[in-house]
Amino acid sequence: MSATGYVDYILDVLSSLGNINARKMFGGYGIYKNATCFALIINDVLYFKVGDANLPDYKAKNSTPFSYTSKNGKSVAMSYWELPPDILEDHNELGQWVEKSVAVAQSTKNETVRKKALGKNRKKTS
Repeated sequence: MSATGYVDYILDVLSSLGNINARKMFGGYGIYKNATCFALIINDVLYFKVGDANLPDYKAKNSTPFSYTSKNGKSVAMSYWELPPDILEDHNELGQWVEKSVAVAQSTKNETVRKKALGKNRKKTS
């Protein structure tokens, strides 16, 4: 299956879960729900955003994080973990996993905005 064929397949599977679309990024695709990036597709593998709230779900399914080798040769694991195949096949459970990943991604996004705002305020008071 071509990369865009797999992306189209995933978008079709997720289509009933709301406003979901894909954008090219970093040699793969970001999957967004209502402008929040909650998943990645890299080399025809689907990864969902993971944090403290949903990490146990992925570990229980023996999932692994997406990782890459940096320019200096170190392996870097990201906070996106491979979606277990059985979840993709169970529409009800898939919806729950999407919502958890969207919540984690939104929380991460809010924390980044908060930290940036704090950094700007510190510079103003110095």
